[in-house]
This record gives sequence, C-alpha cells and structure tokens, in this order.
Amino acid sequence: MADIPAPAPRLAVPSLHIQCPTILVFDSGLGGLSVFREVARARPDASFIYAADDAAFPYGALSDAALVARVSSVMDTLIAATRPTLVVVACNTASTLALPTLRAAHGLPFVGTVPAVKPACAASVTRKVSVLATPGTVRRDYTASLVRDFAGSCEVTLVPSPRLAELAEAVMRGAAIDDEDLRAEIAPCFVRSETGRTDTVVLACTHYPLIVDQLRRVAPWPVNFVDPAPAIARRVASLLGPTAFAGSPKPVRVVSTGSALDGALVSRILQRETNAPEVIAPPFALAS
Repeated sequence: MADIPAPAPRLAVPSLHIQCPTILVFDSGLGGLSVFREVARARPDASFIYAADDAAFPYGALSDAALVARVSSVMDTLIAATRPTLVVVACNTASTLALPTLRAAHGLPFVGTVPAVKPACAASVTRKVSVLATPGTVRRDYTASLVRDFAGSCEVTLVPSPRLAELAEAVMRGAAIDDEDLRAEIAPCFVRSETGRTDTVVLACTHYPLIVDQLRRVAPWPVNFVDPAPAIARRVASLLGPTAFAGSPKPVRVVSTGSALDGALVSRILQRETNAPEVIAPPFALAS
C-alpha cells in the first residue's frame, strides 16, 4: 500500500485586531464640539469623552500664568479619570500657550488647535486675510509667529473679539441674540482699501464655526470663513493609524467642571447619543 504523505503544517495567521482608541476632546465650553464633529467623522470607531472646563469659561479672560495652571490642573484630573489614547485641545487660547506644558507632563499625544493662517493665506485671492479670535489668542507670540512665517504677501489683520465666544454659547443654548451684537464683533475683520477687500476670515476660536451661518448673514460682504476642524481631524487620524471596525457610534461621555452640560443640546449639535452628563470638581488651580 502506498504511503500517505503527512499533511503540511498549517501556518499561523496573525490576528489583525485593532484596538479602538479613546479620544478626549477638551475646551472651556461648547466650542470644542465643532472640532469633535470632524474628529468623530474621521474616527467612527473611537470612544469619545467631551470635557468642558465651564467653571473657568471664558479662557480669554485669564492671565497667561493662570491659564497654564488651570488647564494643567484640569487636564491632570481628566486624564486620570478617562485614560485617553489621545487628547484634542479644541481651544485656540489654551493651545497657543499650554500645549508644551501638557506634552511635557503626559506621555500621550496632544493635538492642538491654532489659527489656520497658512491655508487661509494660501487660498486668499485679494491677499487680505483677517484672523478673528479671542483677545488671548490675538496677543500670543505663537499667533504672531504664524503670521510672520506664513502670511507671505498677504495683509493679515488680527481681530480680538471680547464677546463673540460668549455670544456663540448663548446662541447654541437658544437665546435670542441681536444681529447688531454679532455684527459689531466681526466688523473689524472686513477691511477695504484701494487694492481690494478682505476675502478670507480665519475662525480662530472653536466656538465660531458653530454660528457660521449667523456670521455669514451679518457679514457686510461674502468671505471664505476658514474652519480648522477638518485639518485637526486629519491630524488625529494620522496619529492613531488604521481604523478598527466600527458599528453603531458609542454614546459620548460628557464631563464638565462647573454645571452639568445640557445633554440634549450636546446630542443635537453632535447628532449622536450622549451618556448622562457628569461634573468633576476637585480642587483645581484657581482661575484668575
């Protein structure tokens, strides 16, 4: 009888399991939801925490030293409580000052939000660009360096808005805001001269994209409003690598430091389910 050859050994197939990341999106208020939406589209497999330091809102009113101390203290608590894979600081004011301290203190990636001066200047046809931001973001050396490095032949106007972030929060909460109040905050962005007029406005606070329809309505002429959120989402996706299989989006964990956020409002803005809002209030650094 002929010998029957032994079966060839089976080769082990490596597992292609990809761990779903946990992403913490942080802001002083509701503005970071504009960034959250884009990041969630880029990483539908992720678990998300949205954290608002509303007890210290608005950050633009803080001194530099108080801001760094406050953000560092809150972030220490949030990271210990949520164990994120990556943190998105969805606040221009905090990002332009506190990111180096946060990166030095924690062994995980931070993605910041900074004024989109480079793409705005690259896209401007009239070479007149305005940067609409909180007073804190406008006065930062980091913002001045962005203009110096990327403006090229563009004339860049920095416009500090003391009230627009708070007006945006009020709009999102359903309050009736007079168009004249919005118009007054954005009017300095619109510059006209013999060589042309502003055609591009950088929205350098994450609150502003959430009311961009209202801003377009009160603008004296049409401009391109530049939202940095899509670029932030691309950066997050590149840092986290391949996307795992995603079923239905997981409910968002919603955390704040002052009052509980309105879960229904957050759900409406994000178009996804949220868990019951939580408040964490340990002894943070004093905001002053």
